[in-house]
Amino acid sequence: MSKESRTMTFDGQGLIPAVIQDWLDGTVLMVGYMNQEAIAKTLQTRSVHFWSRSRRKLWEKGETSGHFLKVKDLFVDCDRDTILVKAEPVGPTCHTGERACFFVRMTEEGQAGEEKTQDAGGGILDRVYQTILTRKASPQPDSYVSKLLQGGADRILKKVVEEAGEVIIAAKNQKREEIIYETADLLFHTLLVLGYHDVTLNEVYRELGTRFGKSGIRPSPEGGSRG
Repeated sequence: MSKESRTMTFDGQGLIPAVIQDWLDGTVLMVGYMNQEAIAKTLQTRSVHFWSRSRRKLWEKGETSGHFLKVKDLFVDCDRDTILVKAEPVGPTCHTGERACFFVRMTEEGQAGEEKTQDAGGGILDRVYQTILTRKASPQPDSYVSKLLQGGADRILKKVVEEAGEVIIAAKNQKREEIIYETADLLFHTLLVLGYHDVTLNEVYRELGTRFGKSGIRPSPEGGSRG
């Protein structure tokens, strides 16, 4: 690779767009702009820094809110004119309090819509988990979640076993819609287990992250192997 092909391309103001992505589930959190100083500071501190085009100054994401973006890895695209930062967010990234900045769907007329989009993937799991924590802190008499949490671990675990069995039956019967429906139930009740024991989704995401590039097989507590 020539020296020229390794050089990044900045715009006329000396800036390059930086896409920030959650390193665990791939959610695009935000887009900002960096100059050479911001890049150097980001690499040095492993915390995302941007150049503010309006204030004409360097700033660290989270310096006022405490919602930092801890850098895990950085990439440059094939044209060398965009940066991708894989980061671990500390709290919501958007100033509105949303997890990510991209939550308004574009209309067919090419305008910004009024309604927020429904998160996909990890975003929905996060929202369900937060609802569970809310019900745990402030139980509601007519809430299914509150009733299960108040019923204790055994009641929740009984539901997990029940839903796992339903997934198995649906899969054995090769019924696609039932597999989807029952898996959603199983995920929901598994989140209840996490919430009951105060285990966060990020802790689970981190554990999954450690398994990339590995077989995923670990010794069992009895000394044998799984899988």
